[in-house]
Amino acid sequence: MTSILRQDDNLQTTFADRHIGTTPADQRAMLDVVGQPSLDALVRAAIPESIHAAPVTDSSIPTAVGETEALAELRAVAGRNTVRRAMIGLGYADTHTPAVIQRNVLENPSWYTAYTPYQPEISQGRLEALINFQTMVSDLTGMATAGASMLDEGTAVVEGMLLARRASKVKGDAFLVDADLLPQTAAILGHRAEAVGITLRGFDAADGPTDAQLDGAFGVVLQYPGASGRVVDPSRTIERVHAGGGIAVVAADLLAMTLLASPGDLGADVAVGTSQRFGVPLGFGGPHAGYLAVRAGLERQLPGRLVGVSFDADGSMAYRLSLQTREQHIRREKATSNICTAQVLLAVMASMYAVYHGPEGLRFIAHRVARTTTVLADVARAAGAEVVHDGFFDTLTLRFAGRAESVVTAAHEAGYLLHLVDADTLQVSVDETTVPEDVVALAAVFGAADVTVPGTETAVRDAGTGVPSALDRESAFLTHPVFSAHRSETRMMRYLKHLSDKDYALDRGMIPLGSCTMKLNAATEMAAVTWPEFARLHPFAPREDVQGYLDMIGDLETWLAEVTGYDTVSVQPNAGSQGELAGLLAIRGYHRSRGDESRTVCLIPSSAHGTNAASAVLAGMRVVVVACDEDGNVDLDDLRAKTTEHAEQLAALMITYPSTHGVYEHDITEICGAVHDAGGQVYVDGANLNALLGHARFGDFGGDVSHLNLHKTFCIPHGGGGPGVGPVAAKAHLAPFLPGHPMAQDADRRTGADASADGDRPAHAGGPVSAAPYGSPSILPITWTYVRMMGVEGLTRATEVAVLGANYLAARLREAFPVLYTGESGLVAHECILDLRPLREATGITVDDVAKRLIDHGFHAPTMSFPVAGTLMVEPTESEDLAELDRFVDAMLAIRAEADAVARGAWPAEDNPLVNAPHTAASVITGEWQHAYTREQAVYPAAGQAGRKYWPPVRRIDQAYGDRNLVCACPPVEAFA
Repeated sequence: MTSILRQDDNLQTTFADRHIGTTPADQRAMLDVVGQPSLDALVRAAIPESIHAAPVTDSSIPTAVGETEALAELRAVAGRNTVRRAMIGLGYADTHTPAVIQRNVLENPSWYTAYTPYQPEISQGRLEALINFQTMVSDLTGMATAGASMLDEGTAVVEGMLLARRASKVKGDAFLVDADLLPQTAAILGHRAEAVGITLRGFDAADGPTDAQLDGAFGVVLQYPGASGRVVDPSRTIERVHAGGGIAVVAADLLAMTLLASPGDLGADVAVGTSQRFGVPLGFGGPHAGYLAVRAGLERQLPGRLVGVSFDADGSMAYRLSLQTREQHIRREKATSNICTAQVLLAVMASMYAVYHGPEGLRFIAHRVARTTTVLADVARAAGAEVVHDGFFDTLTLRFAGRAESVVTAAHEAGYLLHLVDADTLQVSVDETTVPEDVVALAAVFGAADVTVPGTETAVRDAGTGVPSALDRESAFLTHPVFSAHRSETRMMRYLKHLSDKDYALDRGMIPLGSCTMKLNAATEMAAVTWPEFARLHPFAPREDVQGYLDMIGDLETWLAEVTGYDTVSVQPNAGSQGELAGLLAIRGYHRSRGDESRTVCLIPSSAHGTNAASAVLAGMRVVVVACDEDGNVDLDDLRAKTTEHAEQLAALMITYPSTHGVYEHDITEICGAVHDAGGQVYVDGANLNALLGHARFGDFGGDVSHLNLHKTFCIPHGGGGPGVGPVAAKAHLAPFLPGHPMAQDADRRTGADASADGDRPAHAGGPVSAAPYGSPSILPITWTYVRMMGVEGLTRATEVAVLGANYLAARLREAFPVLYTGESGLVAHECILDLRPLREATGITVDDVAKRLIDHGFHAPTMSFPVAGTLMVEPTESEDLAELDRFVDAMLAIRAEADAVARGAWPAEDNPLVNAPHTAASVITGEWQHAYTREQAVYPAAGQAGRKYWPPVRRIDQAYGDRNLVCACPPVEAFA
C-alpha cells in the first residue's frame, strides 16, 4: 500500500489533502507556469528571508489526526460540559430552534458559505431574508428603520450611544445609563465610553434622572424590561431627555415587545437589543444577532449594514445594501458604518423564526412565558420569598432572606441555573423551553414542597401576566404577508430553498475575493456547532459546568499564540473589527499605565483596511496617514518623517502584513523598529495570515499585537457576512490590557484580574469588547477541529498552496490584465490585484462591467476597487482545485476578448454582453431579441456551461436610485407584480 500511495500523486489520504484543492501533480504544473521549482522555493522567494520563522521543534499543536479521530476527541471535550436548564436570564434565553430552520439554514452551506452581499444581483435570497429581519425588528420596536443586524446587544448599545452623540443637539459629553442595564452591557459601555471621552451617569429609571444628571447629557439608555426583570414605563424619562435636546435609546426584549408597548410607541429615538431568543442557540454566548433601529430622520446615522429596495435594468424590484458611502472602506475614520459589524447568518435564523411563527405564534409564546413567570412568582411567595417587583415579563427578582445562595446551590443540584445577586437575592428567568414540570421542580428548590403547585398547561394558560396594563401593546406588528404565508413546514422548507437558490455561495463555485479568504468550511469542522453540549450553555453558567469549553478555548489560545509568535491570545472579540479595537485599546491602556496619556497618534498606511482607521478613532486615537510608494509598500521616508514629527504623541502603527496590496514588504522589520524607537507599539493586522502561517510570525518580526480572522485563515464560515471571530494576540506586556469580562468563568480572564489569579498564563484584565466573556464560542469548535486535523504541517502546506494559487493566476492573467503590485521577487502573496484601468481606457469597459459579466460565467466577482479604485483583487485560496482556477482564468480571458471586440467596433459601446451583464433567463426568453450579440453569447459565454448554469434572479441593479429613495422594509406584495 505504501508504494501505491507514493506512486499516485492524486490519492488523497489525509484531511489536509482533502482541504487543499490541488494535487501534487497539479502543483508541479502550476509551479512550471510560475517559474519556481518547488513550493518551498516559491515561498522562500516570495517571503523576505529576514522574517522566515525557524521550524518549531516542540509544537503545542498535536500531530494531525483524521476526521473520525478529531470528532471523537471533540466529543470528549464536549462531555466535560454539563447542560442544565438555564434560567439565569440577563439577556440570554434558551430557545427552540425550529428543525426546519436548523437543517435548512444553520446547517446548510448555501447559507453559511455565502459572502457579504456586495454583489446584490447574486445575493437576492439573503438580502430578502435580511429585509425580513429589518421588518421584524422595525415592527416589534415601533421604529421606522432597522439595520440588518449588529454583533450582540452590548455592542449595539455602544453603537446606540455613539449614534446619539452624533445626532443630538446637546454639545455635552454625558450619557445617562439606566441602573437596571444588563451588567455585561454596562461593562462594555464603560470601557468604550472612556476611550472616546464620554462620561456615564447612572440613574434609577423608576425615579428618572435629576436635573443635574440631565445637564449636558446628549442621550440616555434604558433597559426595557430591566436586567432585574422590572418593567418600568420609560416614557417620562424619554420626554425629559427630549426636552433637553437629547436622544433616547431603549434596549428592548423583542419577545416582550409582542405584549409591551414598543419603544417607538413610547417616544424613543433608537431601539437596540438582541434577537437571540428568536430560535438562535445560547451557544455559551454567541454568535447572536444584535439589532439597532431608529425613528424617522435618523436613517442615515445608522451604523452597520442596511438593506434597501431598488430596481434592476428591466425595472424589476431588487434588493441591495443601501447607503454604502457611510462605510469604513469609503469614509475610513469618519465612517458611521463598519461592514464587519453584523451577524448575518444569525439574523437570517431569527427572521425565519418570526416567519415560521408569525405574529400570533410569537404572542402565544410570549403569553406562555409571561404566565409561567406569574405562576412561578406565586410559588416563590408560597415558599416565603418576596417578589421584589410588581411589574415583570419573564424574570423575577426574589428575596430569600439569608438563604439565596443555598437556593441557587440546590437549584444547580436539581439541574437548574439561577442568578445569585447577593446573600438575600436571586433572579430566575423563564423562556419558551420552560415547562410546568420545571415550575414543580423549582417549587421544591424554593422550599414550597407542601404547597400545591399548578403543574399543568391549564394552570399556566389560566394565569395572568405581570405586564402592567398601562403598558399593554396596542399597535399591530408583522402584518406583511411573509409573516403568515409559510406556516407549514412544507411551505417553510420551500421558501428557504427558494431564497437560497437565488444566491451564489461557495457551494456553487469559487468566490475569489481578495482580502476575504473564502475557503473550504469542511463539514466535519461544522459538525459540533449544534451539539447540545456546546449549543445550550448559558454564557454565565458556573465554571464547573463549562470545563469542556474552557479546555477547548485554552487549546486555541495556546495554538494561536504559537503560530503568531505572541505570548497570549483572547478569543473574546466577536469580529475582526472588534479584535482591532481590542488591540488598540490594549495599546492605549499600556501607554496610560506608564503615564503616557499624550500618546494618541496612530500611523496608518494609505493602503490599509478601512476598519483600521475607524477602529483607531473608536480607541480614542488620532489617525495620521503614511504614504505608500508606487510599488504599494510603505514609504519609509514618509514613515520616518511621521515618527519624528509625532515622536512624543506616537501610540501605534497599524500595518497589514502581507500588505493590503497583496505583497510581502521586505522592509517590515525596519518599519517596526522605527516605530519602537519612537516609543510606539506595532499593531500588525492579521487579515492576511493565510499567506504567512507556518512560515513567518508577527511577533517575531516586530509585532506587539494583532487580531486574527478565524473566518478567514481558520475556516469559520462567513455566513453571508457574519458570524466571525477576531481573537486578539499580544506580547506579554500588553496582556493585562487585553479584554477581560466581569463575569468570566476563568479568574484570569476577568476585568481587573490579578496577574497570578489563575495559574501561570498572563491575565487579561482590561474592559470587555463583547457581551459574552468568550465572544462567540459556539463556533470555536470549527477552528479547533480545523487545526486538530491539519496539524502544523497541514497549516504550513495550506499557506504554500494559497500563495501558489495567487501567483498562478497572476502569471496566467498578467498579459491581459496587468498585476498592479508585486514584491522584489516579482511574486505576490496569497492574493493579487489586477489593474483594469488600462482596459477602461482602451475599451470603455469598467470594473463593474467585468464583475457583472463574471456572473454570466458562473463566478462571484473578486473584490472590486479595493484597495485601489478600478481594480480587482483576486484571492483563490488553497481550497480550489486546478480546474476551477483554470475556469476562472478562461472566464477572465474571454471577458478581455469581448472588451477588445467592443473596442474594435464589433459591438456598440452601449449594447454588448459586458455593459448589459448579468443576463437573467427572463431577459433572453421574453420578447424579441434586439441586441447586437446572440442569446447564446449572453448566457452561455463559456463552452460546456449549460449543464451547470447559475441563473441570476435580477439584472444589474440601480444603486443610486436605492440611496435616493430609501425603502428598507418588506415592500408590499404589489411591488412584485
